[in-house]
Amino acid sequence: MRAFIILFVTTIAIFSCKEDKRKTVSLKEDVTVLAADTFNGRRTGTEGEKQAAEYIIKRFKDIGLEPKGYKGNYTQTFSFRPSTDPHKKAEFTSKSDSTKMGTNVIGYINNKAETTVVIGAHYDHLGMGGEGSLYREGKAIHNGADDNASGVAVMLKLADSLITSAPLNNLNNYLFIAFSGEEEGLLGSNYFVKNPTIDTKKVSYMINMDMVGRLNKENTLAVHGVGTSPIFKQTLFANNDENLNIVEHESGVGPSDHTSFYLADIPVLHFFTGQHEDYHKPSDDAEKLNYEGMQKISEYIFAVISDLNDNGKLAFTKTKNESEVVPDFKVTLGVVPDYLFNGEGMRIDGISEDRPAQKAGLQKGDIVKKMGEHEVTDMMSYMKSLSKFEKGETATVSVERDGKLIEADVTF
Repeated sequence: MRAFIILFVTTIAIFSCKEDKRKTVSLKEDVTVLAADTFNGRRTGTEGEKQAAEYIIKRFKDIGLEPKGYKGNYTQTFSFRPSTDPHKKAEFTSKSDSTKMGTNVIGYINNKAETTVVIGAHYDHLGMGGEGSLYREGKAIHNGADDNASGVAVMLKLADSLITSAPLNNLNNYLFIAFSGEEEGLLGSNYFVKNPTIDTKKVSYMINMDMVGRLNKENTLAVHGVGTSPIFKQTLFANNDENLNIVEHESGVGPSDHTSFYLADIPVLHFFTGQHEDYHKPSDDAEKLNYEGMQKISEYIFAVISDLNDNGKLAFTKTKNESEVVPDFKVTLGVVPDYLFNGEGMRIDGISEDRPAQKAGLQKGDIVKKMGEHEVTDMMSYMKSLSKFEKGETATVSVERDGKLIEADVTF
């Protein structure tokens, strides 16, 4: 049956190419435009973000998506007040001189179906740096090629594929959202869920792509939210024709826009290729992305969507740590965690300059096993351990390096 479907899709694609005069835009072309200096890092509420939104609107129109924002447009705007406290998120507010405006971009494939699938990716980034940046040498354009021009490019690719394959994927409607304000605290997705432009009770599930541009040599792809619907695990396994090394995470809660939908009792899947040394730095540029890897991920997600086409509205399941709250902490170790690591402990994927970890001699690849008297078995226990320390306090941190246990004294 699957061989027949693949042949049918290929036939449709060939026929469509004869009839469809649309220019094909590659993943690399979309990323190159969105991650260009022209947009000055696409910070929420800036002119650069507005220009990026206009580009996405044009792409939606060229692909053939209907507008599904406010008043027959592709946009949904919201006002917010940026936070001046690094420990607090920005807040929604009524429009005033002290607020900024974020803009979600929303397109729609209307198959007149009973259910709708939401496919999203945030397009904002950090602008010239500042709060949220890991760059310490002054202002510089943070182009955010992986974070998250990569996710937007894959979203656009999926939109084009779903338009082309409409006869096979017509049992759902598809809503595509380029979210604003993710870096400010999931503002755009949160606002949409609370002010939807469709009936969210008829949403079957939501797919989110945030940082999918750095597929490594091991083809490791993290998929979060696997536990939010009973059907996800078998579907992800059955469609892995790209031989991806899938690292499954059950929880529907995480630091990206799928969380807003999960908290509204909607099943979610979030795709992620991991952090890297260019994360939240000006060096996250278009030429560093793995475009063949992005193509694999796009084809994989498309296969998952196609397989779920005739399953109706998916059942929602709360995940086991749904009620857990990320602990507050007053200190930082100064590392970038490896979110693709599924072993015991917290593996360090990057070290920030002149921070506690570097001063203590910790290295990229070290696996944190213990902080003071607190055991570290995973990301949550690492954060809980970190929350126990005060600024200026010194603790012995145990890490595994090349199979050996090493201790270092860290002053926070």
